[in-house]
Amino acid sequence: MKDIKITVLETVFLEELAQEYAQPTLGPCTRHPKGSEYISPGGRMPEGFCEEAWAAIGRYAFALAHGAPGFWPNWMKLPGMTINTCNDGVRPVVFKLEIVP
Repeated sequence: MKDIKITVLETVFLEELAQEYAQPTLGPCTRHPKGSEYISPGGRMPEGFCEEAWAAIGRYAFALAHGAPGFWPNWMKLPGMTINTCNDGVRPVVFKLEIVP
């Protein structure tokens, strides 16, 4: 089993959708700012990680940690990594997951 490094690449705020559907006080996600890094030990949820985000990306971390070489050969350029987002439709966070060498 390997550890997985999780890096926050982007925190997106879809303002048009927020204006139409969200509470007026909602803004970009502050839980995982751009540049934040976490280590997923053996594909488990890192301490302090958002449970909703983990529900969306955890299966990829688990698969990488347990030996999956990558996903769909026509998706990512490099083996052993993937780009995924949390499932917040108004303020998604983009994560890079990669096997720790």
